[in-house]
Amino acid sequence: MTEIIKDIDIIEENHQEASMVCETIKVSQETNTGQRRKLYIESYGCQMNFSDSEIVSSIMKKNGFDTTSDFNKADVIFLNTCSIREKAEQTVRNRLSQFNTLKGRKPSLMVGVLGCMAERLKEKLLDQEKIVDLVAGPDAYRDLPNLVDEVDSGRKAVNTFLSREETYADISPVRLNSNGVTAFISIMRGCDNMCSFCVVPFTRGRERSRDPYSIVNEAQTLFDQGYREVTLLGQNVDSYKWSPNTSLKGKAQIEKAGESNVVRFSQLLEMVARVHPDLRVRFSTSHPKDITDDVLYTMRKYENICKYIHLPVQSGNSRVLNLMNRTYSREWYLQKVDSIKSILGDACGISSDMIAGFCSETEEEHQDTLSLMEYVKYDFSYMFFYSERPGTLAAKKFKDDVPLEIKKRRLNEIITRQREHSLMRNQLDLNKVHKVLIEGKSKRSADYLQGRNSANKVVLFPRESYMKGQYVNVWVEECTAATLKGRVVEG
Repeated sequence: MTEIIKDIDIIEENHQEASMVCETIKVSQETNTGQRRKLYIESYGCQMNFSDSEIVSSIMKKNGFDTTSDFNKADVIFLNTCSIREKAEQTVRNRLSQFNTLKGRKPSLMVGVLGCMAERLKEKLLDQEKIVDLVAGPDAYRDLPNLVDEVDSGRKAVNTFLSREETYADISPVRLNSNGVTAFISIMRGCDNMCSFCVVPFTRGRERSRDPYSIVNEAQTLFDQGYREVTLLGQNVDSYKWSPNTSLKGKAQIEKAGESNVVRFSQLLEMVARVHPDLRVRFSTSHPKDITDDVLYTMRKYENICKYIHLPVQSGNSRVLNLMNRTYSREWYLQKVDSIKSILGDACGISSDMIAGFCSETEEEHQDTLSLMEYVKYDFSYMFFYSERPGTLAAKKFKDDVPLEIKKRRLNEIITRQREHSLMRNQLDLNKVHKVLIEGKSKRSADYLQGRNSANKVVLFPRESYMKGQYVNVWVEECTAATLKGRVVEG
């Protein structure tokens, strides 16, 4: 299993963590504005969690906290958690054990669990295991200052109320771990898709969309601050739908702008693209049943909307997809892929999520996943074997009956196939010019810079005198399965 996880990490390291299921970890950065207390945040899971940590930092900053990148200096430690897989929860539990050891030496230290794991395991964390002081769900972050006050008063504190309205639209996030070039904008929260393997609807609640004008204003502010790329985030961005029926001001704004009373994702995408031609726009994640040709034509219309779509398939077999409650078939999914390539061209990057060894999956059905991969030839993928999550529909209805060793073998076969396809797709980019937004130094050599092209592929090139935040044209001369490499050319 060590080799499998290593391969997954390589794929995630070399591509933006666009998937809503990856398990990279980010910690808070150092800020010193003279506040009286220090906050350390460690974020696990999807980019939505990392975006939420920026909201938490903003709320806490207004209530007397600076952030620190060293947990030994912290007065309060928050772990913003993920429940998507058992491995993610176990990682958090191990980390909590370490922090409780620190707390033995520093009794005043406060430890809190935020996010999806907090929502799912609140009683267990607070009452049974007694390993945290504070628990707050994804919709309770405005209440964090009050919860901290409760703990300061000697009581345990919890708020895991799931809201039907909360979008944090009025909060300006504190950008953590920022490169100053790329940023994430949360456009909606929650999920109405009841995929049988997934805990998100139970931990993040129902879908609700954020006011489009607050999104556009955030994008404009980021551009004015020097950012040159934004990624619009949602569990399912294609189901974005905002209506001003509860906001007279919002309705007046939309009517004045000549928009209809309902703003859907294709319209929002165009609104953000119009902020400035030099502001790149990405989005994640798309659900195959909801992505529309309107979105694809909007992408084609604007050069600054990146030609890349994360389109999780999960399985290549229709029976398994039905058990997963994905609400589409293999044929439906492939028609969507055909539409993408027809409207946007074969150069559009497509990535996926895949689960090996879902309940009752046969060897023939596993082969269907491999054959679907052969048809699509994804640029990259996030690949896992099935991990049963308590409380999900699959845990209640189906037996997790595929042996672990078979899951691992199938996953290895998927990873091997994806590595071949990633290399094949990157070879198609050789001897071509790619417009690249420079994000910073290469992780492997200070003599090189790195950025990404429109299809979300990492491109390396000699540093010379180029600067972070610039657009450059790179002639690609070499590639691996993970990266492109070349030199800057004129024009």
